[in-house]
Amino acid sequence: MSKRTLIFTILAASFTFFSMNSFAQMPPLVDRELFFGNPEITGAQISPDGKYIAFIRPLNDVRNVWVKGVNDSFDKAKPLTEEKKRPVGGYFWSWDNKILFVKDNDGDENFNVWSVNPADANAGIPKATNLTNSKKVQTQIYAVPESEPDFIYIGINDRAPAWHDLYKVKISTGEKTLLRKNTDRFTGWVFDNADKLRLANRATDTGDTEILKVDGDKFTKIYSCNVFEICTPVRFHKDNKRVYMETNKGNTDLARLVLFDPETLKEELVESDPLNRVDFGSAIFSELTDELILTTYNDDRVRRYWKDKTFEADYKFLQSKLPDMEIGLGSSTKDENLWIVSAYSDIEPGSTYLFDRRAKQLTKQYTIREKLPREALSPMKPIRYKSSDGLEIPAYLTVPKGTSGKNLPLLVIPHGGPWHRDSWGFAALAQFFANRGYAVLMPNFRGSTGYGKKFIDAGNNQWGDKMQDDITWGVKHLINEGVADPKRIGILGGSYGGYATLAGVTYTPDLYAAAVAIVAPSNLNTLLNSIPPYWEQARVMFHKRMGDPSTPEGKAQLERQSPLNHVGKIKTPLMIVQGANDPRVKKSESDQIVIALRDRNYPVQYILADDEGHGFQRPVNNLALFAEAEKFLAKYLKGRYQESVTDDAAKRLKEITIDPKTVKMAEKIDLSKLPAPKPTMDLKAERLTYQASIAAGGQTIPMTVAYEVKEENGAWTITEDVTMLQGVIKEKSVFEKETLMLKRRSFDQMGQMKAEYEIKDGKAVGSMTTGGQTKSISHDLGGTLFADGTGSHSIIATLPLAENYATSFRNYDAQTNRVKTMMLKVAGVEKVKVPAGEFDAYKITLTSDDGDNQIVWIDKANRRVVKATAVLAQFGGAILTSELMK
Repeated sequence: MSKRTLIFTILAASFTFFSMNSFAQMPPLVDRELFFGNPEITGAQISPDGKYIAFIRPLNDVRNVWVKGVNDSFDKAKPLTEEKKRPVGGYFWSWDNKILFVKDNDGDENFNVWSVNPADANAGIPKATNLTNSKKVQTQIYAVPESEPDFIYIGINDRAPAWHDLYKVKISTGEKTLLRKNTDRFTGWVFDNADKLRLANRATDTGDTEILKVDGDKFTKIYSCNVFEICTPVRFHKDNKRVYMETNKGNTDLARLVLFDPETLKEELVESDPLNRVDFGSAIFSELTDELILTTYNDDRVRRYWKDKTFEADYKFLQSKLPDMEIGLGSSTKDENLWIVSAYSDIEPGSTYLFDRRAKQLTKQYTIREKLPREALSPMKPIRYKSSDGLEIPAYLTVPKGTSGKNLPLLVIPHGGPWHRDSWGFAALAQFFANRGYAVLMPNFRGSTGYGKKFIDAGNNQWGDKMQDDITWGVKHLINEGVADPKRIGILGGSYGGYATLAGVTYTPDLYAAAVAIVAPSNLNTLLNSIPPYWEQARVMFHKRMGDPSTPEGKAQLERQSPLNHVGKIKTPLMIVQGANDPRVKKSESDQIVIALRDRNYPVQYILADDEGHGFQRPVNNLALFAEAEKFLAKYLKGRYQESVTDDAAKRLKEITIDPKTVKMAEKIDLSKLPAPKPTMDLKAERLTYQASIAAGGQTIPMTVAYEVKEENGAWTITEDVTMLQGVIKEKSVFEKETLMLKRRSFDQMGQMKAEYEIKDGKAVGSMTTGGQTKSISHDLGGTLFADGTGSHSIIATLPLAENYATSFRNYDAQTNRVKTMMLKVAGVEKVKVPAGEFDAYKITLTSDDGDNQIVWIDKANRRVVKATAVLAQFGGAILTSELMK
């Protein structure tokens, strides 16, 4: 049975459309609903006990999980879930034969995990239990332990949005037990074959990856790789001592599979690509014996290398029954006798079978998209061509069936990611557009994964530059080969592919005759400044591979590579598509380029779905989108298109089509007009002690904080002495009575950095000394400051705090000499346990426009700050934690 350790990742989306030509020998148009409507049945998985087969099938036109007896026909199946709007995104079996599935809200990627018992389906659709039951947080699944079949191990980022704490959850009751708070940038946990926690993955503040051995509460680093390398534990060896690991650390290009001993630190090679062409692909293990069964490599097509002779014989038997098909192994029973297998190709979406290994019996279950006419589909051909600097680019070309393959309209579909790749097999977009008469090019440009370290690194800092050349030279190659008509070139893509679409029409405006950009970044600086908080561990990698917006050079590079800043060059008809709830590429990325085009009186079409995120999941939205895009591309590229549209899709198209005249950017806060929040109580004199720590770079620095609030000279003075091994940091702030506005501030960071300034006539005036050099401070603040400097959290405690209370205010950062906006929200009330005791506290989130994230807990009874955490973006994502001692 496949390893039941799952980490949910949301892959980038990309889409496509078509055009027309007088191709007399082409197959008839295939209804778009056969490509993008609901499949009749898909996603079958067999239960561990072999009694049930679960699968995905529409219920009231929404894809849900169903179940049937293993020997029953599908017409006897019963639904297990009843989602009424958004399809179930994924599900799996627990070891005790329960179904677990995940869902978010309209594409916001705030996933919860739900469970349902198939045994309850006889009495109607059973009630699903939300195991994580969290709002506006994301759940990750780490492990499903066979030794404790009623449990799963998950991560939830409810405490700190950037980091997931480790929980153990009881499936039958939903009871959650916190195992480990993630205060040290952990990104994953590895359990051994006995379901014992053995290893942890950590992202350092420099972007490196560390693998640590877990011994109780002790963590020991045993392996690491830099930000441009990979080192990923796969699973433990059958001896339960060594661990299989995929790595390309060191002076090597291609990723390899190794065995690593956490005790001796000895590493031995298991395998690398025998043909020395691509990275190690995947490893499949027996859950029954823990033996390695198979390794794969994703080249032009997948290559397989069998390690188990019995399984290899079974595979050859399947090949004899399913000739000319790629065969995939799915789930199996606990005894590994019954398997779900699939057979697919470039012109076959797939058929699913139940395979009895002992009886050598293969029983067909269903065909995916059975009504889709296979005779109308076109082969996908691997090709290679040289880019502008001579680098060889692998790609796939699909040419319309029934054509000469010459002088065709061409549609380029760059993949998302960009750290991803296209692979050989059935590609709905390629087949859909080929049926409309287009040659379809899917290039694996530099920066794509799977082709070695040099290939992916060749894409560093090359968005819009060499990466775009790789796409452009692919078009030139097909023009030179006579495949593509140079006057009918289109481009369509989603996520990074959407960026490449916008880059194509700005940097090579004469190349493309039509373009469709889906969830497309238009401004790389705003993109990087708005990444989801749970991507914090990847922030350094983004900065290294894309460009660092915190440096003048990096910011200038990203500005130059942002299509928004070259919008005046666009002369290609353009369609923009966006999901309103996209947490990755936010709606503003599409809004701003639509506005820029509108303001230069350039026509642009805009489709905005209010119930989608990073790519469309609801079939009705896809059908509406593809109907409009198909017509749009046909207009400019002269391809074929289907004129008919279902009533539901036509209605939805009207709802999600936006008049560019109505698009408005969210108004930026005018800092000079931002009023300071008004306190509803005064401070009180007190002395407090906190224990604190900073976790960064794999190290934890302990600190003790002496904190005092006192009234003197008609004002409030707050001092803070932070004691650590290296010395003492001293800070002092003086606030006006009643308004609690900052008057003066000073700090001394053990002599390395000192500053003293006052707020006078709307300016910060004073001096700062760094590295022995003193410079003056004279900065026009443009308005009032609030809750700034030492004691800011005590100032916040004086506000009219209540659930859902929110406000904004301004701070001044003397080190960077800039004013920043702080956004405050009371996220709720929860019990907090610290050394000083247990408190009912307001949980307050504080975020800044420069990427800092803080959470503060303030005791409801006496308005005392009892705990605070902060993720400091400008210090590489270091984590600061403080807790009240007395």
